[in-house]
Amino acid sequence: MATHVRAEAPPAARSSWRSRLYRFDLKASPYAFIAPFFLCFAAFGLFPLIWTGWLSLHYVDLLKPDVMEWKGFGNYTRLWSNDQFWTALRNTFTIGVISTVPQLLMALGLAHLLNYRMRARGFFRVAILAPYATSIAAATLVFVQLFNPDYGFINWVLGAFGFHPNWITDTWPSQIAISTIVTWRWTGYNALIYLAAMQAVPKDLYEAASLDGANRWQQFTRITIPSIRPTIMFTIIVSTIGATQLFGEPMLFGGGVGVSGGSAHQFQTLSLYMYELGWPSRQLGRASAVAWTMLLILLLIGLAQFLINRYRKRNELGG
Repeated sequence: MATHVRAEAPPAARSSWRSRLYRFDLKASPYAFIAPFFLCFAAFGLFPLIWTGWLSLHYVDLLKPDVMEWKGFGNYTRLWSNDQFWTALRNTFTIGVISTVPQLLMALGLAHLLNYRMRARGFFRVAILAPYATSIAAATLVFVQLFNPDYGFINWVLGAFGFHPNWITDTWPSQIAISTIVTWRWTGYNALIYLAAMQAVPKDLYEAASLDGANRWQQFTRITIPSIRPTIMFTIIVSTIGATQLFGEPMLFGGGVGVSGGSAHQFQTLSLYMYELGWPSRQLGRASAVAWTMLLILLLIGLAQFLINRYRKRNELGG
């Protein structure tokens, strides 16, 4: 009976094959590990961005998304001549400023207080994060009751001093009310970010400053602020992006007229204007143009902050 003997590869060939497989695994494994992120980003980030840009160049009805009429930059030029767009842009800017500036200043103060030894410091650190954990709907509904012009607690207090603002129909009072909601929700979150940065500042700097006679305010302005400046820039950028995309608070605050931002669009933001064009008006092309305009505004703000930061660093090195 014939027997068949399987020929084995020589040891040198097996070693060479394993070496090639090891080199391939060493080079390909990092790409395989990060591939899920790029696949998800391409599917849910890059493709919608490109598709929205393509829609912004067409007239598209929400009920007939497969029928597109080429408009070129007509949707963008129409925005420039639309008073409602400029009103929404102005409202976005003013609400963003009067909510972001007090929010970050109070966050800095709270973080500075929590950075020192105090009783129940852990409790206060958790407590200031509670507003951020509260849902937008619940927080806004509570503030709607507080700012109610007829029976709200705010007007009850201000009435004792002769003030009776209408927080719903008046422009500045309504924007201040919405900014109060945003400030209440995000101050604690930014305070914890600042606190984490302050914890990394060497304690030796404070001890040396204390020996030189510097009080706490001088230590805060001359040691803490310069040390956490990159973190401050980060929160400014993130808060600016959040202010540009503000949607939930003004929509819920307005109630039945939330999408239009009030009877005279007095607190309609760009996000609300985009939503109004895309859904109630069913004009996906114009809504996409607003979305890309918001993206360009954010890019310009980011570029301006980058140039300012670069100019400041250059002056510091030159000085």
